[in-house]
Amino acid sequence: MKKIILTIIILFSIHSYAQQICKHTQILMGSRFDVTVVARDCDQANTYIDIAVEEIKRIEKLISSWDRNSQTSEINRNAGIRAIKVDQELFNIIDRSLKISRLTDGAFDISYASMDNIWKFDGSMTTMPSQESIKKSVSKVGYQNIILNAEDTTVFLKLPDMKIGFGAIGKGYAADMAKKLLIQKGVSAGIINASGDMNTWGKQPDGSDWKVAITNPFDATKAFALLPIKEGAVVTSGNYEKYVVFNNKRYTHIIDPRTGYPSSGIISVSVFAPKAELADALATSIFVMGKETGLSRVNQLPKVECVIIDNNGGIHTSANIKIDTP
Repeated sequence: MKKIILTIIILFSIHSYAQQICKHTQILMGSRFDVTVVARDCDQANTYIDIAVEEIKRIEKLISSWDRNSQTSEINRNAGIRAIKVDQELFNIIDRSLKISRLTDGAFDISYASMDNIWKFDGSMTTMPSQESIKKSVSKVGYQNIILNAEDTTVFLKLPDMKIGFGAIGKGYAADMAKKLLIQKGVSAGIINASGDMNTWGKQPDGSDWKVAITNPFDATKAFALLPIKEGAVVTSGNYEKYVVFNNKRYTHIIDPRTGYPSSGIISVSVFAPKAELADALATSIFVMGKETGLSRVNQLPKVECVIIDNNGGIHTSANIKIDTP
C-alpha cells in the first residue's frame, strides 16, 4: 500500500494586497509538510502556522505505529489477546477506515501493516517471489478481523501478529485537522500540503482560486493538467518510478493487500474530495481496483472526482471533472 507522490505545483503569486501569502516547510510525520496561510503579515501568519504544526504533531502521537507509547502500538501489541480502549478520535479514524475498506472491497485496508515485505523495489530483487510466499505475506491482512466496540470505544485485532497502520490516510487526516483548526482561529485562506496530500480553503489575496498543476508522469518537466481547487483536497499518487521486471513484465510497488501481488494498468491517480483523508485513501485504492471499478466507485460518491492516467498514457476522468491543459 505504499505510494510515491507525484510533484504537485501550487500556483500562486504574492502581491501587495491587504493580505499576504506566507509559507513554512517542516518535516512532520516523517514527511514534508508545507503550511501556507493568507494573513495580514508573515508575523501573524507564523503564529497560525505554529498552531497547525502543533496539531499535526498531536495527531502523529495518536496514530503512530512507530511510537511504542501510542494507542496504535498498544492495539498492535495485543493482537489476538485482548481489546484495547482508545480515545474517541482514534476509534473514529479506524471506524471510517473500515467503511472505506468496505467501499473499495478491501483495496484499502489499514491492516496492510501486517504484510511481509517480500517485494523489494530498491534494485535488490533478482527473482520473482513464489506463489506460496506471496500468499503467506497477506495471511494476517483483513479488515474484517478488526473488531470495534462503539459502546466501550475498544479495538481488537482478532489474529495474532496482526497490525494496523495509517500510512495511507494519516497525512491526509492531519491536513484535514490542521485546516479545521486554522479556520476556527479565523484564518481566511490557506493550503496544507502534506507531501502531496493537499487541503485548501478560501481564495488567494487577489480573489482567485488556488490551482494545481499535476505533473505529467511521462515527463516530470511538464504538467498535463491545470485544475482549480475550491474548498477541498487533492491527492495525486503515482507508481511509475518504483518497479521490478520479471519475464518481460513490470511489477510496480503498489501492492494489492488482498492478494499480495502488485497492481497494474495505472501509473497515476489524482483524487479531488472534500477531505484529504478520503482523497488519500482513494488515490491508492484506485490503483488496486483498476480504472473501470475505480471510476465507478468515485462516480457514486458525492463531491468526489478523479483523473486516472493508464500505462499507455490514456487519460480517464470521473463524470463531473473538466481538465484545462496548460
